[in-house]
Amino acid sequence: MLLLLFLIIMGGAYKFIIQGSVTESTDGRMAIHLTPAERDLVLTEMRAFLESIQKITQGIADNDMKLVVEYAKKVGAAAQGEVPGSLIGKLPIAFKRLGFDTHTKFDQLAMDAESLGDGAYALKQLTELMQNCVACHAGHRLELEQK
Repeated sequence: MLLLLFLIIMGGAYKFIIQGSVTESTDGRMAIHLTPAERDLVLTEMRAFLESIQKITQGIADNDMKLVVEYAKKVGAAAQGEVPGSLIGKLPIAFKRLGFDTHTKFDQLAMDAESLGDGAYALKQLTELMQNCVACHAGHRLELEQK
C-alpha cells in the first residue's frame, strides 16, 4: 500500500514538475496546453521581454545605460512572482528552465550595465540572452486546452 502511494505521488510530481500539460504538435514543437487566461499571461510576459529587449537595444545604441538597467530589471526574477502555481505545473521542465534562466540573465544584464556601464558588453549579454528566446520559440508553442 505504501509503495502504491509512493508511486502515485511520484507520478504526480513527474507530471507537475517535469512533463507539464503537453503534446507534440504537427510542426514538431512541444504544444503546451493552457487555458485562455494562462495563455494570455505567458504571451504578456513574452511581450514584456520583447519590449525590454527593444528598449535595452535603444539604450545601448544611445549609450543610455540607465535605460538598459531600467528595462532589464523590469523583466528580471522579480517578474516571476506573478505566475500562479497551476500554470507552472502545466509548463514542461525545458520551458521552465529557459524562463528562469532568461529572468536571471536580465537581472545579470541590469547589474553589469549599472556597475560597468559598457554598452558592448551589455550587447554581448543581450545576444546570449536572446538565444533563450530563439530556443523557446523553436521548441514550444502555446495551444488552448481542449475541453
